[in-house]
Amino acid sequence: MPIWLAALMSDGEVDRRALIAAGLAMSVIPRQARADPAPIIQAADGNFGMVREDGLLVARGIRYGRANRFCAPVAVSTPGIAVPATAFGPVAPQAGNRYGPQSEDCLFLNIWTTDARSAARKPVMLYIHGGAYSGGSVTDPLNDGAALAARGDCVVVTVNHRLNALGYLYLGRLDPRFPDSGNLGQLDLILALQWVKRNVAAFGGDPNRVMVFGQSGGGAKIATMMAMPAAKDLFHRAATMSGQQVTASGPLNATARARAYLAKLGVFERDLSPLLAMPIEKLVEGLSATDPILGGGVYFGPVLDMKWLTRHPFWPDAAPQSTGIPMLLGNTHDETRAFISPDSDRVKTLTWDNLAERMAPELRIDILPEWVIAQYRVRFPDWSPTDIFYDATTCGRSWRGQVIEAEARAAAGAPTWVYQVNFAARIDPRRRAMHTIDIPLVFGTLAAEGSQTGTGPETKTASAAMQDSFIALAKTGNPNHGALPHWPRYDLHRRATMIFDVQSHPQDNPRAWQRELFARVPYIQPGS
Repeated sequence: MPIWLAALMSDGEVDRRALIAAGLAMSVIPRQARADPAPIIQAADGNFGMVREDGLLVARGIRYGRANRFCAPVAVSTPGIAVPATAFGPVAPQAGNRYGPQSEDCLFLNIWTTDARSAARKPVMLYIHGGAYSGGSVTDPLNDGAALAARGDCVVVTVNHRLNALGYLYLGRLDPRFPDSGNLGQLDLILALQWVKRNVAAFGGDPNRVMVFGQSGGGAKIATMMAMPAAKDLFHRAATMSGQQVTASGPLNATARARAYLAKLGVFERDLSPLLAMPIEKLVEGLSATDPILGGGVYFGPVLDMKWLTRHPFWPDAAPQSTGIPMLLGNTHDETRAFISPDSDRVKTLTWDNLAERMAPELRIDILPEWVIAQYRVRFPDWSPTDIFYDATTCGRSWRGQVIEAEARAAAGAPTWVYQVNFAARIDPRRRAMHTIDIPLVFGTLAAEGSQTGTGPETKTASAAMQDSFIALAKTGNPNHGALPHWPRYDLHRRATMIFDVQSHPQDNPRAWQRELFARVPYIQPGS
């Protein structure tokens, strides 16, 4: 499980710090083995010194921008200037210190390529990390791009950007100096994509075949960019892994959250000057402010500011600007087995008597939990309270957004393929097909610290199926490939879904009963 999962609570969903206590946190050890000097890559924005690692050319810590606090980023270009690119850049400031040095100056990207000739024109796969909008980093060893670049003969790019208050604190209604503040993390990603468009050919990539893919919060950031005019034509395929953004934060709720954050810091909204001079450590401490809408840690995420984001990503329909982009939408079968530990007291002591009370806050929708339990017990009479708890919280909370997005794209006739990961954890089988298990399967980082997949033959088979599907999408705009049964596009009649497992196969309308059960009540995106 990636490091960021243990510290993701600031969005008001789950206190994932409990995962650290359960011994699931890990250290970060950058992949530096067998590194040798390599030629300088002459690109539009600089001459970048790379290293050779296991037959690949690797660049780490390429600066793509700079930004003042709470302001839009600006591009950095040093044409003709030699720039070393051999070490990861700093991580965006966030709670905890699990990825190494942190700094507001965090706009850096990393590249793995099999061939840096400009004539190579290989597909580009740009990854955006998870951690909601408040944590995470692509320096997590699960996100190492080497295995994916080698298997796909492609260019893999990973990007860090501003997070939490530094990336999404909406001050636009409080101070006219900060009109962009609610979507700065998104603008960082757009700036990185612009850098890729200008420079990736020098690394062997095709700027007209750029695929963005991201897990959890990374997928949500992609869904949001699909509705941002500034991102139009910067990427040509997309894949979201357990990460959806049906609606963005409304400007009034975002302002209420900003006020709660400022109050925690002791800053008056009529004078934000202290906020600009405040040490970064203090700004991070303020993230423990209570969210005035959700409760729990204050949520930060993209804002419907009517400047950079002028409509919700998938409401009332799929953003028309992106319906021509081929897209994968995926989730795992047992998402919440990552968020809510089987070792936690609320799971270990579950009974029929307390199930409704404990399940209700985890559903994230206003539905009668006793009724939900009664329906499950009729449908699945052999299931335990724990079985129902995890299935209902996954289907009612984590899966709903993906269903809505898939249906919206299908209604628009957009090229869409849907998958579900059923491959179960081998390290701790109780976690089953948990949130994040698809990261090592797609990257091929099966042995990395934090991976729950194991490294046996079955794991390698499931990983190859997922990797080759993502690679095929990047190359051709279609995830089908010769080693996989035919994967139909998603439509509202069949709802065809690829089940990734030891023996991957398509299935029509999986979990139809759960989809129909929870469709009785409206879905409201947490943080909206």
